[in-house]
Amino acid sequence: MLDRRRMQLLRAVVTSGSVTAAARNLGYTPSAVSQQMAVLEKEAGIALLERTGRGVRPTEAGRVLTDYAAVIDRHFTEAETELAELRAGRTGRVAVRYFATAGATLVAPAVAALRREQPGVQVELKLSDPRDPLPEVRNRLADVALVVRPRDQLAADGIRFVHLLDDRYSAVLPEGHRLAAKRELDLTDLADEPWVGSDQPGPCLEPVLDACGSAGFSPNFVVESGDYDTAQGFVAAGLGISLIPEMGLGNRHPAVVVRPVRNPEPIRTIYAAVRDPSPAQPAVHRLLDALRNTTAPHRAEQSAEHSARQAAKRGAEHRDEHGAEY
Repeated sequence: MLDRRRMQLLRAVVTSGSVTAAARNLGYTPSAVSQQMAVLEKEAGIALLERTGRGVRPTEAGRVLTDYAAVIDRHFTEAETELAELRAGRTGRVAVRYFATAGATLVAPAVAALRREQPGVQVELKLSDPRDPLPEVRNRLADVALVVRPRDQLAADGIRFVHLLDDRYSAVLPEGHRLAAKRELDLTDLADEPWVGSDQPGPCLEPVLDACGSAGFSPNFVVESGDYDTAQGFVAAGLGISLIPEMGLGNRHPAVVVRPVRNPEPIRTIYAAVRDPSPAQPAVHRLLDALRNTTAPHRAEQSAEHSARQAAKRGAEHRDEHGAEY
């Protein structure tokens, strides 16, 4: 088998015109270069150099091998460069699966930011089955899948979950509804209302059903819709009320009002699912960083609102306890 390093040494000898010149350029002794050329000729099974005066010139076999050495060296350099780009996350391919409402709100800005920073990274986007895209990640058909997952169900063989966002549900009411005058609703306020279903059975409906169960009732769904925009249309027409997550309210219908819900507040938690243990794929890490950066303002806003609510709640409890002092 031909040795690549000896082929490059042959190329240096042919280019320099002599063993002595090649040895001087490379920092070797002439005898060491001669020995390596002798070994290479044995590997090739044919003479590669012939003497000419004080120098050497390649035989036909030597010329062919020298040409291939140049090609191999170029490809080797290109391979090293491409690997360096992959290690740095400047190139690569990332296959992403996402559900509908995450597309415009999370995926689009994250991918746009990634392309601005690393245009060499290719991102394959595909709308996934909202029920369970995890098998695609586990079977290496996808690198990242955006999923809705309860916090107590984060154990999945071969999958690691990266928290992105807590998406809170709000009550959507038709204009003029008797509850529209309230700034905030208790979930029990909606117990006797007709409901417009905005989700199919699955991880996005479960937080609503669980919250209603905790409040002591089951919602009375009178209309089923396949998406949040359609649900808002049904609500605007007066067919019922609905609970819709914040990410689903991007195209708000002009004839509805939206109110926060408490006691309890339904929340769906959104994660990026990746393989675990995952191989070192810098491009995947770059995309995860972009997703986290996209959701950072939402997390900060939610944290501030939560702190404000807790402060208001403590103030109300203090006033109730020490009302006589005021």
